[in-house]
Amino acid sequence: MADLRKEEKNNTMVDYVVHVNRVTKVTKGGKRFSFSALVVSGDQQGNIGLGMGKSREVSLAIQKATNQARKNMIYVPRRGRTVPYRVEGRHCSSKVVICSASKGTGVIAGGAVRFVMEGVGIQDVLAKSFGSNNRLNVVKATFNALSKLRTVQTLARQRGKTINELVRGIDNGTAE
Repeated sequence: MADLRKEEKNNTMVDYVVHVNRVTKVTKGGKRFSFSALVVSGDQQGNIGLGMGKSREVSLAIQKATNQARKNMIYVPRRGRTVPYRVEGRHCSSKVVICSASKGTGVIAGGAVRFVMEGVGIQDVLAKSFGSNNRLNVVKATFNALSKLRTVQTLARQRGKTINELVRGIDNGTAE
């Protein structure tokens, strides 16, 4: 039961309801329904968050998930409209491979990965998910991959080199 609609709030944040799950508990008096929602929230400027919410009503579950997603934001470095380099992420038995793409390619990715890429603001990317297609695990694997991305400035600072030394070393194939 996937609700794949896009919600605009505050004109800066974009929320994607990735999945809504219904759980039924059978009791002596009848059936009790409960819902859990998976929401990805981003500002399309490099910030993205993931949230899970549970409630007896769908709207409350989505609201709780959205609030949690906005509290747990991470920053994703980008290179123009794409990711800086190829990266892999894992969570449980799900694996996601994200590759940079040339301008005009668009977002070539499956449903759960697509929501994350659009929320971050990445417009040209190639992505493939392997293993389990559980939406929660695929989204968490995508977050794992995106959290591994670094900018050239960050890499140079970590290695104690200037950007020119780092780029020259990469071009010569001698980067450490």
